[in-house]
Amino acid sequence: MLLQVLGTAAGGGLPQWNCACPGCAGARAHPHRRRRHASLALRADEDRWYLVNATPDIGDQIEDSSALRPGPGPRDTPVAGVILTDAELDHTLGIARLREADGFDVLATRPVRRALTGLMRLDDILTPYTRVEWRELGAGPVPLGKSGGIEIDAVPVSPKRPRYAVGTATDTVGTDDDHTWVVALRLRESATGRSLLYAPALARWSDTFQDAVEAADCVIVDGTFWDDDEPVRTGISARTATGMGHLPIAGPGGTARRLSGLRARCLYTHLNNTNPLGDPDAPQHALLGEWGLEVAADRMVIEL
Repeated sequence: MLLQVLGTAAGGGLPQWNCACPGCAGARAHPHRRRRHASLALRADEDRWYLVNATPDIGDQIEDSSALRPGPGPRDTPVAGVILTDAELDHTLGIARLREADGFDVLATRPVRRALTGLMRLDDILTPYTRVEWRELGAGPVPLGKSGGIEIDAVPVSPKRPRYAVGTATDTVGTDDDHTWVVALRLRESATGRSLLYAPALARWSDTFQDAVEAADCVIVDGTFWDDDEPVRTGISARTATGMGHLPIAGPGGTARRLSGLRARCLYTHLNNTNPLGDPDAPQHALLGEWGLEVAADRMVIEL
């Protein structure tokens, strides 16, 4: 199984266009610190790739990866579709950028699809341009590619709706206690049995998620905030990290202590611009190294 990391930043990217915090200022002064919105590319066949989440950076992310660029024909593209972990704007706005394609797949859970087609009206917007084939996640493994050599499954994570869906009718877009609003993705290669778990947003660590983590060969998980007080301390929010729906990395309730004892390779993604890990020289990187953990990097290639 072959994957490429297309981006590792949380909402707004690094730097964020309207932010002058130390993290964003540092990324402007040192371009190697820049990070695009969190996303992956997964190879389903030799000439077919799926994007995990469609970010506002989707055009640049495709251009930065030679495997995703068009050819040999003038309109041939290896991008076959998009797999969604949630309905957040930072993970879905890029879908509209694919309107020039002849057609593409979108794999999403039921409430995510209803939010995008009912509230954002993506079907109405895209139908005059292209064909979108919706495939449902959450009802068991879904094969990808011509041979079906990659299977993808959704692990329910959280009932957190995006802001634009808060207060909307539950019969339109899903119930308030539906934990498939946000999911982790379990990617498994049939031929080898090797698997990767991708969870860029993680509000709680359930027994189901623990089982999925223990079974994976590689885990890429939510690294939005270093510790629980970071949003309050840096002045970006009156809520803690957990209050914003993201388990922190360090501290008593952090994910590092759970990941450090695993056999899997474990990496963090979805870094907020306030997270000190955005600075490659920050001492927190050494701590992660001591725990056997690492931070995913934009353009990193992972082969399992």
